Amino acid sequence: MRNLHPVTVGQCVLDGKHIYIQSMLNTRSDDIAGSVKQAKALEEAGCEIIRAAIPNKEAVALIPAIKEAVSVPLVADIHFDYKLALAAADAGIDKIRINPGNIGGTDRVKAVAEKCLQKHIPIRIGVNSGSVEKELLAKYGGPTPQAMVESAMNHAKMLEKYDFHDIVISIKSSDVQNMIACYRLAAETCDYPLHLGVTEAGTERMGLIKSAAGIGSLLCDGIGETIRVSLTADPVREVAAAQDILRAIGKRGGVQLVSCPTCGRTRIDLISAANAVEEALRGCEKNIKVAVMGCVVNGPGEAKNADIGIAGGDGCAVLFKGEQVIRKVPESEIVPALLAEIEKL
Repeated sequence: MRNLHPVTVGQCVLDGKHIYIQSMLNTRSDDIAGSVKQAKALEEAGCEIIRAAIPNKEAVALIPAIKEAVSVPLVADIHFDYKLALAAADAGIDKIRINPGNIGGTDRVKAVAEKCLQKHIPIRIGVNSGSVEKELLAKYGGPTPQAMVESAMNHAKMLEKYDFHDIVISIKSSDVQNMIACYRLAAETCDYPLHLGVTEAGTERMGLIKSAAGIGSLLCDGIGETIRVSLTADPVREVAAAQDILRAIGKRGGVQLVSCPTCGRTRIDLISAANAVEEALRGCEKNIKVAVMGCVVNGPGEAKNADIGIAGGDGCAVLFKGEQVIRKVPESEIVPALLAEIEKL
């Protein structure tokens, strides 16, 4: 466990005791009604921090509208224009994402730092391989982890100069190995909370795979306080993916589904059954392990640590709890019978 400098974002405390799921609105910044609708959908899906792009002064109107509609913290994503950061702070934003190095001179950095300090608004410094300064690229021969971390620390020093320390750091890369190396180095270098993500990760399928590899590896190392699974997809799918990653590594409760890959011994349509059970239990908050196994070799033997499960037979299956078989059910009743037993737990 890192010795963190805790940072508060709305009601979320980034102190390492909880990993917060974040996503970002992808509605047009001038579509207030659509943005509010999507923010509500994200909150309902389990998103704990929402980020919105604020590209111009008109977009600042998003902040009070979304804040009134949802209870989760809202982050303003701002580039280049320090006046937008000041306006977002006055509009009630919970956190600002900005790079102090690209908003102009020290007077502008000072203005943002002082405003955020006065209103207790934290700042996330976001660095990626495309934002590293030319001198650091020349020094390290490219956007290496050393270059990216040094860039982030230089940005942090600009804020620290004005006694501002409520800082969150993100150092994202589209290359998974580079991303992991960046965050590991950052964790050794500073005590600020880290926001994890593989940027430009891709479509839902590949983006989830890359994010699971990168974010999951770091979380297993005890690194990371907030995460975003970046997908070229509906942001609600990002939240579902993040929940699945956290559940897979034991960092979040809820149903853990285990199912075998099937083999020549399987005599039921296990793939359909497993998918149906997974979908039916998506919103279940019970901290249980459910097994959907193809035959008695894998269940209840290998799955005896499950709270409840099924093991396929010849056109049928047995329901079991631990090593105890409850009863046999025909194939057509497997899913409803299993869900009925789960309901009793």
